[in-house]
Amino acid sequence: MKIKIQREEVTEYEVALENATLLELLNEIKTKQDATLTYSSGCRSSVCGSCSVRVNGKEVLACGYKVQEGDLVEPLQNVSVLRDLVVDMERAYEFNQKAKAWQTNESNIALTQEDEKRNEVQSDCILCGSCYSACPVYAVNEEFLGPFALTRVWRYVSDAREAGVSAKIDTIQTNGVWDCTLCSACTVVCPQGISSKADIEKLRSKSAIQGYSDPSFANFGGGFGFDGSPSF
Repeated sequence: MKIKIQREEVTEYEVALENATLLELLNEIKTKQDATLTYSSGCRSSVCGSCSVRVNGKEVLACGYKVQEGDLVEPLQNVSVLRDLVVDMERAYEFNQKAKAWQTNESNIALTQEDEKRNEVQSDCILCGSCYSACPVYAVNEEFLGPFALTRVWRYVSDAREAGVSAKIDTIQTNGVWDCTLCSACTVVCPQGISSKADIEKLRSKSAIQGYSDPSFANFGGGFGFDGSPSF
């Protein structure tokens, strides 16, 4: 089986493995053909998220993806490449801080089963960065908080114990919920089945309740009669 790996240049390898995961194939290459090949891995069970890469333009976990003849393996997008398939995730994680994606002002109330299920899926995020890599908005706005951080904001905004919801909604108005194109690219690649698009839509609803609206609507003022005057 032949596959191509994006390093400083695209390098092709031939490996005698059948029905193998990408991680198994990478291990085979590293131990028997090219010890310089560099990649990340951890649990080998699709839990830790450290082996996230792109195959044929789509984000996958190397430990779960079954290799196909001619596959092109690349590092994640929108992050700095340290070497071969290893990337620096620090910038992605920094958006969690900018979005205040953690619990604050916790109130002392007991959660019901319904409360627990409300953000059960979002709590399964494994920080693999696939959604961050897949998001096309970064091509035009490098300061976009992104699906990675915004879905975590919803995780806490929807928590019945969170008493600082308004402050969190305030934080995600600039380079946040209104900058998302709702393209679903993040949802398609999430290995945990989390829909950041749906989370962002719910954050928009929360924002509207709090008095915010999409600032891009202001650009349509005169041409569509939204200012109260007739348009011809």
